[in-house]
Amino acid sequence: MAEKYADDTLQYYDINSGHFADTTVDVDMSEIYERFFKYLKPGGRILDVGCGSGRDSRYFIEQGYRVTALDGSAQLCRIAEKLIGQSVVNKRFDEIDFCGEFDAVWACASLLHVKRNEIGSIMQRLAHTLVDGGILYASFKYGTGERQVGQRFFCDYNEHNIDKLFSCKIRLQCAEWWISEDVRDDRQNERWMNVIARKIYGEN
Repeated sequence: MAEKYADDTLQYYDINSGHFADTTVDVDMSEIYERFFKYLKPGGRILDVGCGSGRDSRYFIEQGYRVTALDGSAQLCRIAEKLIGQSVVNKRFDEIDFCGEFDAVWACASLLHVKRNEIGSIMQRLAHTLVDGGILYASFKYGTGERQVGQRFFCDYNEHNIDKLFSCKIRLQCAEWWISEDVRDDRQNERWMNVIARKIYGEN
């Protein structure tokens, strides 16, 4: 993922890390957490991919889960470290190299920055981090297009695109998907595609 679109997106988050963290750290994710936890055993291991401010990692830690937080933005890593009180891994999606270490991957509003022709390989990489039967949660802006908004690149998903993604050979099988409204006060007209998938049993 060394293309310019990825560099520009990460540069945006480095430059705007403080504002981004301030506007997302207190967002109420309780409804999504509840659906996610239905698939997890207490005390499991979670990889928070694109952890941003550290909001979700903090909550998971408070609930007794063992969390590895990761983000491609060095500045957001520093902010998240202060919030959660532990180190944060500074890696891009295509640099993730864990193998069978996690019960779950949490990718909230992060994989939406991956181009459609690259998402399959990134999903394979994330599946590789999971134990057999492990789960992945991901969320994307609802839609069909790929677009550049300022410095940031976005790839949107709807029902058709999600079904197509998980029909590929990526060792992940869709367990459920649903559409939700943005919980931020100034984004109530935006919708999100949420998906939970389970790693298929077999060789890593």
